[in-house]
Amino acid sequence: MTKLVTIDRHIIDQERLHPGASGRFSSLLYDVALAAKIISREVNMAGLIEDIMGKTGDTNVQGEEVQRLDDYAQEVMIKAMDHSGHLCCMVSEECEDIIPIPEKFKKGKYVLLFDPLDGSSNIDVNVSIGTIFSVHRKVSPGEDGTLDDCLQAGRKQLAAGYVVYGSSTMLVYTTEYGGVHGFTLDPSIGEFLLSHPDIRIPDPPSKTYSVNEAYFSRWSRGQQQFVEQLRGTANEPGLGFRSRYIGSLVSDFHRTLLTGGIFMYPRDRTSPEGKLRLLYEAAPLAMICEAAGGRASDGDRDILDLVPEGLHARTPLYLGSSDLVSMAEAALKAG
Repeated sequence: MTKLVTIDRHIIDQERLHPGASGRFSSLLYDVALAAKIISREVNMAGLIEDIMGKTGDTNVQGEEVQRLDDYAQEVMIKAMDHSGHLCCMVSEECEDIIPIPEKFKKGKYVLLFDPLDGSSNIDVNVSIGTIFSVHRKVSPGEDGTLDDCLQAGRKQLAAGYVVYGSSTMLVYTTEYGGVHGFTLDPSIGEFLLSHPDIRIPDPPSKTYSVNEAYFSRWSRGQQQFVEQLRGTANEPGLGFRSRYIGSLVSDFHRTLLTGGIFMYPRDRTSPEGKLRLLYEAAPLAMICEAAGGRASDGDRDILDLVPEGLHARTPLYLGSSDLVSMAEAALKAG
Protein backbone atom coordinates (compact mmCIF):
# COMPACT_ATOMS: atom_id res chain seq x y z
CA MET A 1 0.00 0.00 0.00
CA THR A 2 1.25 3.48 -0.89
CA LYS A 3 2.40 5.49 2.10
CA LEU A 4 -0.35 7.88 3.21
CA VAL A 5 0.63 11.24 4.64
CA THR A 6 -2.12 13.43 6.03
CA ILE A 7 -1.71 17.18 6.17
CA ASP A 8 -1.54 16.96 9.97
CA ARG A 9 1.31 14.48 9.82
CA HIS A 10 3.11 16.51 7.17
CA ILE A 11 2.90 19.69 9.27
CA ILE A 12 4.25 17.82 12.31
CA ASP A 13 7.12 16.37 10.23
CA GLN A 14 7.98 19.85 8.96
CA GLU A 15 7.85 21.22 12.50
CA ARG A 16 10.37 18.60 13.68
CA LEU A 17 12.85 19.96 11.14
CA HIS A 18 12.88 23.19 13.15
CA PRO A 19 13.52 22.38 16.84
CA GLY A 20 12.71 25.89 18.04
CA ALA A 21 9.12 25.69 16.78
CA SER A 22 6.46 26.08 19.49
CA GLY A 23 3.72 24.18 17.67
CA ARG A 24 1.38 27.18 17.63
CA PHE A 25 2.00 27.87 13.96
CA SER A 26 1.31 24.23 13.11
CA SER A 27 -1.96 24.37 15.01
CA LEU A 28 -2.96 27.46 13.05
CA LEU A 29 -2.51 25.56 9.78
CA TYR A 30 -4.64 22.70 11.13
CA ASP A 31 -7.45 25.19 11.73
CA VAL A 32 -7.18 26.53 8.19
CA ALA A 33 -7.39 22.98 6.83
CA LEU A 34 -10.50 22.32 8.97
CA ALA A 35 -12.19 25.46 7.63
CA ALA A 36 -11.35 24.34 4.08
CA LYS A 37 -13.05 20.97 4.65
CA ILE A 38 -16.22 22.66 5.89
CA ILE A 39 -16.30 25.13 2.98
CA SER A 40 -15.61 22.30 0.52
CA ARG A 41 -18.58 20.34 1.83
CA GLU A 42 -20.90 23.29 1.32
CA VAL A 43 -19.50 24.18 -2.11
CA ASN A 44 -20.08 20.61 -3.24
CA MET A 45 -23.72 20.88 -2.16
CA ALA A 46 -24.27 24.19 -3.95
CA GLY A 47 -26.41 22.67 -6.70
CA LEU A 48 -28.59 20.75 -4.26
CA ILE A 49 -29.32 23.13 -1.39
CA GLU A 50 -31.24 26.15 -2.62
CA ASP A 51 -30.61 28.48 0.31
CA ILE A 52 -26.83 28.57 -0.24
CA MET A 53 -27.09 29.62 -3.88
CA GLY A 54 -27.45 33.10 -5.31
CA LYS A 55 -26.77 36.63 -4.10
CA THR A 56 -27.47 38.17 -0.72
CA GLY A 57 -28.41 41.55 -2.18
CA ASP A 58 -25.45 43.22 -0.47
CA THR A 59 -22.18 44.54 -1.90
CA ASN A 60 -18.80 44.15 -0.21
CA VAL A 61 -16.07 46.72 0.37
CA GLN A 62 -14.80 46.03 -3.16
CA GLY A 63 -18.15 47.05 -4.64
CA GLU A 64 -18.90 43.47 -5.69
CA GLU A 65 -22.20 41.65 -5.22
CA VAL A 66 -21.97 39.25 -2.29
CA GLN A 67 -22.91 35.63 -2.89
CA ARG A 68 -24.49 33.59 -0.10
CA LEU A 69 -21.53 31.23 -0.20
CA ASP A 70 -19.23 34.26 0.24
CA ASP A 71 -20.97 34.97 3.53
CA TYR A 72 -20.85 31.33 4.55
CA ALA A 73 -17.12 30.93 3.78
CA GLN A 74 -16.34 34.17 5.60
CA GLU A 75 -18.17 33.00 8.72
CA VAL A 76 -16.51 29.58 8.63
CA MET A 77 -13.03 31.07 8.41
CA ILE A 78 -13.66 33.45 11.29
CA LYS A 79 -15.25 30.87 13.57
CA ALA A 80 -12.56 28.28 12.84
CA MET A 81 -9.77 30.71 13.67
CA ASP A 82 -10.89 33.25 16.29
CA HIS A 83 -10.77 31.09 19.43
CA SER A 84 -7.47 29.23 19.07
CA GLY A 85 -5.26 31.79 20.81
CA HIS A 86 -2.87 31.96 17.85
CA LEU A 87 -4.11 35.18 16.20
CA CYS A 88 -4.04 38.84 17.23
CA CYS A 89 -6.45 39.76 14.42
CA MET A 90 -7.70 38.77 10.99
CA VAL A 91 -8.31 40.66 7.77
CA SER A 92 -10.60 39.57 4.96
CA GLU A 93 -11.14 40.66 1.38
CA GLU A 94 -14.82 40.90 2.31
CA CYS A 95 -14.40 43.29 5.26
CA GLU A 96 -13.45 46.96 5.20
CA ASP A 97 -11.58 46.94 8.52
CA ILE A 98 -9.53 44.62 10.73
CA ILE A 99 -11.48 41.71 12.25
CA PRO A 100 -10.62 41.75 15.97
CA ILE A 101 -10.33 38.67 18.13
CA PRO A 102 -13.23 38.62 20.63
CA GLU A 103 -12.26 39.73 24.13
CA LYS A 104 -13.27 36.37 25.62
CA PHE A 105 -10.52 34.60 23.66
CA LYS A 106 -6.78 34.64 24.18
CA LYS A 107 -4.77 36.54 21.57
CA GLY A 108 -1.64 35.31 19.84
CA LYS A 109 1.28 36.50 17.74
CA TYR A 110 0.03 35.88 14.20
CA VAL A 111 -2.15 37.71 11.68
CA LEU A 112 -4.35 35.83 9.21
CA LEU A 113 -5.27 37.49 5.92
CA PHE A 114 -7.68 35.71 3.60
CA ASP A 115 -10.03 35.77 0.64
CA PRO A 116 -12.74 33.38 1.81
CA LEU A 117 -14.12 32.51 -1.62
CA ASP A 118 -12.18 33.67 -4.65
CA GLY A 119 -14.07 33.51 -7.94
CA SER A 120 -17.46 33.40 -6.24
CA SER A 121 -19.21 34.89 -9.29
CA ASN A 122 -18.66 31.44 -10.84
CA ILE A 123 -20.58 29.56 -8.13
CA ASP A 124 -23.88 29.41 -9.98
CA VAL A 125 -22.28 27.90 -13.09
CA ASN A 126 -20.22 25.24 -11.27
CA VAL A 127 -16.78 26.60 -12.18
CA SER A 128 -13.87 25.94 -9.79
CA ILE A 129 -13.43 28.51 -7.03
CA GLY A 130 -11.11 28.75 -4.04
CA THR A 131 -9.87 30.18 -0.76
CA ILE A 132 -6.58 32.08 -0.41
CA PHE A 133 -4.77 32.72 2.88
CA SER A 134 -1.62 34.30 4.24
CA VAL A 135 0.04 34.51 7.66
CA HIS A 136 2.20 37.30 9.08
CA ARG A 137 3.92 37.60 12.45
CA LYS A 138 2.67 40.37 14.75
CA VAL A 139 5.13 43.29 14.79
CA SER A 140 3.37 45.91 16.94
CA PRO A 141 3.41 46.05 20.77
CA GLY A 142 0.39 45.05 22.80
CA GLU A 143 -2.08 42.20 22.42
CA ASP A 144 -4.42 43.57 19.77
CA GLY A 145 -3.61 43.49 16.09
CA THR A 146 -3.04 46.81 14.31
CA LEU A 147 -2.67 48.08 10.76
CA ASP A 148 1.10 47.81 11.13
CA ASP A 149 0.69 44.08 11.67
CA CYS A 150 -1.41 43.72 8.53
CA LEU A 151 0.31 46.09 6.10
CA GLN A 152 3.57 44.19 5.72
CA ALA A 153 5.43 43.40 2.52
CA GLY A 154 4.88 39.95 1.09
CA ARG A 155 8.50 39.01 1.82
CA LYS A 156 7.57 38.94 5.50
CA GLN A 157 4.86 36.31 5.10
CA LEU A 158 5.38 33.26 7.29
CA ALA A 159 3.10 31.10 5.19
CA ALA A 160 0.69 31.29 2.30
CA GLY A 161 -1.68 28.90 0.66
CA TYR A 162 -4.83 28.34 -1.27
CA VAL A 163 -7.61 25.79 -1.59
CA VAL A 164 -9.17 25.01 -4.95
CA TYR A 165 -12.68 23.54 -4.92
CA GLY A 166 -12.86 21.72 -8.25
CA SER A 167 -13.24 18.15 -9.48
CA SER A 168 -11.42 17.44 -6.23
CA THR A 169 -10.59 19.74 -3.34
CA MET A 170 -6.90 20.50 -3.06
CA LEU A 171 -4.96 22.56 -0.51
CA VAL A 172 -1.53 23.93 -1.47
CA TYR A 173 0.74 25.77 0.95
CA THR A 174 4.27 26.97 1.57
CA THR A 175 6.08 28.46 4.56
CA GLU A 176 9.06 30.74 5.13
CA TYR A 177 11.25 27.62 5.14
CA GLY A 178 10.40 26.92 1.49
CA GLY A 179 8.84 24.03 -0.36
CA VAL A 180 5.37 23.93 -1.90
CA HIS A 181 3.17 20.96 -1.07
CA GLY A 182 -0.29 19.96 -2.29
CA PHE A 183 -2.89 17.86 -0.49
CA THR A 184 -6.04 16.38 -1.99
CA LEU A 185 -9.11 15.91 0.18
CA ASP A 186 -10.28 12.30 0.41
CA PRO A 187 -13.99 12.75 1.22
CA SER A 188 -14.37 9.11 2.27
CA ILE A 189 -12.14 9.67 5.31
CA GLY A 190 -12.35 13.46 5.60
CA GLU A 191 -8.59 13.96 5.38
CA PHE A 192 -6.25 16.00 3.20
CA LEU A 193 -3.63 13.56 1.88
CA LEU A 194 -0.27 14.54 0.43
CA SER A 195 -0.65 14.17 -3.34
CA HIS A 196 1.81 16.71 -4.75
CA PRO A 197 5.02 16.92 -2.68
CA ASP A 198 7.64 19.54 -3.49
CA ILE A 199 5.83 21.21 -6.37
CA ARG A 200 8.09 22.97 -8.87
CA ILE A 201 6.96 24.97 -11.88
CA PRO A 202 8.06 22.85 -14.87
CA ASP A 203 11.09 23.90 -16.89
CA PRO A 204 10.60 24.15 -19.78
CA PRO A 205 7.02 25.26 -19.12
CA SER A 206 3.96 24.54 -21.20
CA LYS A 207 3.30 27.15 -23.88
CA THR A 208 0.23 28.48 -22.14
CA TYR A 209 -0.77 32.00 -21.19
CA SER A 210 -3.77 33.00 -19.11
CA VAL A 211 -5.33 36.47 -19.38
CA ASN A 212 -8.76 37.97 -20.02
CA GLU A 213 -8.40 39.01 -23.65
CA ALA A 214 -11.80 40.70 -23.60
CA TYR A 215 -9.90 43.67 -22.16
CA PHE A 216 -7.33 43.75 -24.98
CA SER A 217 -8.42 47.20 -26.22
CA ARG A 218 -7.93 48.67 -22.71
CA TRP A 219 -4.33 47.48 -22.32
CA SER A 220 -1.13 49.43 -22.87
CA ARG A 221 0.56 48.88 -26.21
CA GLY A 222 3.35 46.96 -24.45
CA GLN A 223 0.84 44.49 -22.98
CA GLN A 224 -0.90 44.08 -26.33
CA GLN A 225 2.41 43.45 -28.08
CA PHE A 226 3.43 40.84 -25.51
CA VAL A 227 0.25 38.83 -26.03
CA GLU A 228 0.68 39.17 -29.80
CA GLN A 229 4.25 37.92 -29.39
CA LEU A 230 2.97 34.84 -27.54
CA ARG A 231 0.04 33.95 -29.79
CA GLY A 232 1.07 35.48 -33.09
CA THR A 233 -0.89 37.68 -35.47
CA ALA A 234 -2.01 37.46 -39.06
CA ASN A 235 1.43 38.67 -40.15
CA GLU A 236 3.67 37.10 -37.50
CA PRO A 237 3.70 33.45 -36.36
CA GLY A 238 4.35 34.26 -32.68
CA LEU A 239 5.76 31.79 -30.16
CA GLY A 240 3.01 29.19 -30.52
CA PHE A 241 1.35 29.76 -27.13
CA ARG A 242 -2.19 28.64 -26.33
CA SER A 243 -4.67 30.73 -24.34
CA ARG A 244 -6.30 29.14 -21.28
CA TYR A 245 -8.44 31.38 -19.07
CA ILE A 246 -10.99 30.23 -16.49
CA GLY A 247 -11.75 33.53 -14.79
CA SER A 248 -11.16 32.19 -11.27
CA LEU A 249 -7.74 33.35 -9.99
CA VAL A 250 -7.08 30.28 -7.83
CA SER A 251 -7.91 27.91 -10.69
CA ASP A 252 -5.89 29.80 -13.28
CA PHE A 253 -2.89 30.01 -10.94
CA HIS A 254 -3.20 26.34 -9.94
CA ARG A 255 -2.94 25.28 -13.58
CA THR A 256 0.03 27.62 -14.11
CA LEU A 257 1.77 26.26 -11.00
CA LEU A 258 1.44 22.64 -12.16
CA THR A 259 2.10 23.08 -15.88
CA GLY A 260 4.08 26.30 -16.20
CA GLY A 261 3.31 29.24 -18.44
CA ILE A 262 2.16 32.67 -17.30
CA PHE A 263 -0.94 34.17 -15.68
CA MET A 264 -1.55 37.89 -16.21
CA TYR A 265 -3.99 40.43 -14.84
CA PRO A 266 -2.51 43.67 -16.21
CA ARG A 267 -3.46 47.24 -15.43
CA ASP A 268 -5.75 48.85 -18.00
CA ARG A 269 -7.46 52.14 -18.70
CA THR A 270 -10.32 51.44 -16.27
CA SER A 271 -8.06 49.98 -13.54
CA PRO A 272 -4.77 51.92 -13.73
CA GLU A 273 -3.67 50.60 -10.30
CA GLY A 274 -4.59 47.02 -11.20
CA LYS A 275 -7.59 44.98 -10.15
CA LEU A 276 -6.38 42.20 -7.84
CA ARG A 277 -5.95 42.71 -4.09
CA LEU A 278 -2.32 42.75 -2.97
CA LEU A 279 -2.86 41.33 0.53
CA TYR A 280 -5.44 38.62 -0.15
CA GLU A 281 -4.61 37.48 -3.68
CA ALA A 282 -1.33 38.71 -5.17
CA ALA A 283 1.09 38.40 -2.24
CA PRO A 284 0.05 34.89 -1.06
CA LEU A 285 0.16 33.45 -4.58
CA ALA A 286 3.44 35.25 -5.23
CA MET A 287 5.02 33.55 -2.21
CA ILE A 288 3.88 30.15 -3.49
CA CYS A 289 5.04 30.92 -7.02
CA GLU A 290 8.54 31.96 -5.93
CA ALA A 291 8.87 28.99 -3.58
CA ALA A 292 8.10 26.74 -6.57
CA GLY A 293 10.82 28.35 -8.67
CA GLY A 294 8.73 30.91 -10.52
CA ARG A 295 8.39 34.69 -10.40
CA ALA A 296 5.67 37.15 -9.47
CA SER A 297 5.68 40.78 -10.63
CA ASP A 298 3.43 43.79 -11.02
CA GLY A 299 5.05 44.33 -14.42
CA ASP A 300 7.94 46.29 -12.95
CA ARG A 301 8.71 45.12 -9.40
CA ASP A 302 8.56 41.82 -7.54
CA ILE A 303 5.15 41.49 -5.88
CA LEU A 304 6.75 40.35 -2.63
CA ASP A 305 8.63 43.65 -2.32
CA LEU A 306 5.49 45.79 -2.46
CA VAL A 307 4.33 47.35 0.81
CA PRO A 308 0.53 47.76 0.79
CA GLU A 309 -0.78 51.27 1.33
CA GLY A 310 -4.07 50.02 2.70
CA LEU A 311 -5.97 46.84 3.52
CA HIS A 312 -7.53 46.75 0.07
CA ALA A 313 -4.66 47.99 -2.07
CA ARG A 314 -4.72 46.64 -5.61
CA THR A 315 -2.01 45.65 -8.05
CA PRO A 316 -1.42 44.30 -11.56
CA LEU A 317 -0.19 40.72 -11.41
CA TYR A 318 2.08 38.50 -13.50
CA LEU A 319 2.68 34.99 -12.14
CA GLY A 320 4.41 31.93 -13.51
CA SER A 321 7.58 30.71 -15.13
CA SER A 322 10.47 33.07 -14.42
CA ASP A 323 11.54 33.60 -18.04
CA LEU A 324 8.01 34.45 -19.16
CA VAL A 325 7.43 36.95 -16.34
CA SER A 326 10.74 38.62 -17.24
CA MET A 327 9.65 38.70 -20.90
CA ALA A 328 6.42 40.41 -19.89
CA GLU A 329 8.32 43.04 -17.88
CA ALA A 330 10.61 43.74 -20.86
CA ALA A 331 7.66 44.06 -23.23
CA LEU A 332 5.88 46.49 -20.91
CA LYS A 333 8.96 48.68 -20.65
CA ALA A 334 9.55 48.62 -24.41
CA GLY A 335 5.91 49.42 -25.13
